[in-house]
Formats: sequence, structure tokens, C-alpha cells
Amino acid sequence: MVKVEKFINESIGKIRDDVNGRAIIALSGGVDSSVCAVLANRAIGDLLTPIYIDTGLMRKGETENIKRIFSDMNLQVIDGKEYFLNVLKGLTDPEKKRKAIGQAFIRVFEEEARKLDVKYLIQGTIYPDRIESEGGIKSHHNVGGLPSVIDFEGIIEPLADLYKDEVREVARALDLPREISDRMPFPGPGLAVRIIGGVTEEKLEVVREANAIVEEELLEQFGPWQTFAALIEKGTGVKGDMRVHGWIIAVRAVQSRDGMTAEAMELPWETLRKIESRITSEIPNVSRVLYDLTPKPPGTIEFE
Repeated sequence: MVKVEKFINESIGKIRDDVNGRAIIALSGGVDSSVCAVLANRAIGDLLTPIYIDTGLMRKGETENIKRIFSDMNLQVIDGKEYFLNVLKGLTDPEKKRKAIGQAFIRVFEEEARKLDVKYLIQGTIYPDRIESEGGIKSHHNVGGLPSVIDFEGIIEPLADLYKDEVREVARALDLPREISDRMPFPGPGLAVRIIGGVTEEKLEVVREANAIVEEELLEQFGPWQTFAALIEKGTGVKGDMRVHGWIIAVRAVQSRDGMTAEAMELPWETLRKIESRITSEIPNVSRVLYDLTPKPPGTIEFE
């Protein structure tokens, strides 16, 4: 287990040593990038510019929360919704989607860096990201999804040797609010990897609303390590007296220590029925709701 205070002091010193001038940080609002932002801010202060890209692939209300939480930093919010949808157009393979998103992220950061005359990018890569990318399990957008040619003098990853539970310890030691330190993991490629196959605006809206319902029903009462909704495909259903061909939503809720392994939660039947009822009634074009029982391994936590 990491020695937190020693890690904080050494990381701040290393960032100072590695950054020769200004730097930008890729800020998503998750615990990893938030911890990096605080460490980098302590290391280089006003020479740091946090950049959050609204990809259109984020959870409901995410952009507004980011603006509120990081209002005391020199935060720049980039509207990338149209760009990321265009990048994903026609892609159905999970790895191609992840790599396309990773390349899109880095190109936007490169463009913003040129405007600011910045040569250094700081990002919140953690140890499981590297293990899964290098081991061929899946390409994380900030590791295996990166393009081979990158227009930065240096990419700095202060958390690259930490597991998620260790990052949370550092977050608490840095006095980050609980809504950050205990925040549930969210994939860098966002809702794109919670949609099986091609990504469209309609699918994004459906999975975004379903995801919000699942979080509302499970987060506070059951405290899962991670929970979400994924959009699978279409299936036949009946609403009123009409046959419908609507979307199928899969619900996932797991417990884990570090994300390397996970077990599906045994949720009460009445809770699952309430989630199903809310999703199918509040989202008109959803016809079925499933609950995923698969542990990791053989499954992964996310669907893609």
C-alpha cells in the first residue's frame, strides 16, 4: 500500500522537475484526474491549465458538476460533442471505438496546447489502465488508445503506479470532497463503451437516462463499487396494446477492491423490479431490462 504523504510530496517534486514551463491537464472530474489536478496545481500553480472536454459521451449533468467543483481553477471547457460523434460514425468494433476516442482526445488537447503555447500534458493514468492495455484486454483511451505520433514534449502520469483504492487514499489526504474521493469509476471513453455497436445521438440519450436511473436507485442505498446501464440492441416488447421494437438495457452493479476482479451484487428483487419499471416507463423506446450476473473474470466490468 502506498505511503500517502510521502507519495504526495514526491509527486509534487517530480511534476516540478518534469514540467519546464506551462502544462495542461486532462480533467474528467473522476478521482484520478482530480487528484492529478490538485498535485499539479500545488506543483506549478498558475502554470497549469485544466481542460475538460464535453464529448457528448458523458453522464447526465456531468459538465455542470465539473464547472461547479473546479470553479476555483483556471478551468477551460471545450465543446467537442459534434467532433466526437463524427469520429465514432460507422464504428462498431469496441477496440476501434476506444482508439478513435483516444486519438480524438489527444488531438483536441494538442490544439488547445498550441493555443496556450504548452508542451506538457498531465493525465490520470493508473496502474490497471496500463495492465489492461498492455495485456491486450482492452485499450484505455489514455494508454493503448493514444496515437503513435503525439505533439507533446512530455506526457506526465503521476498516478501510473497506483491502484484505484490507493488513489482514493491520496484524494482524502489532499482534502478533496467526498463526491470526488469516493466517486464511482467512469470509463474515459464515456457512454460510448456502454453502447454495443455504433454510437448515435438517440442511443446516447437512452443510455444516459437509463444510467441516471440506475445510479439514483443503487448508489446511496447499496454503495456499489461501480454501477451503470448499458444499451445492448433492440428487442420486441409490448407497450399498451402496441407491439414495439425497443432498446434492451442491461444493468450492471459490482463490488471490487481495485477493478482487477469484481463480483456482481446480489440486489433485492424489489429493487431490480423498480429499476426495470422506471426505465421502461420513463424511457419510451426501451422494451426490456436485464441484470448482468457475470463476475470479472470472465467478463470485464464495462461491456466494451
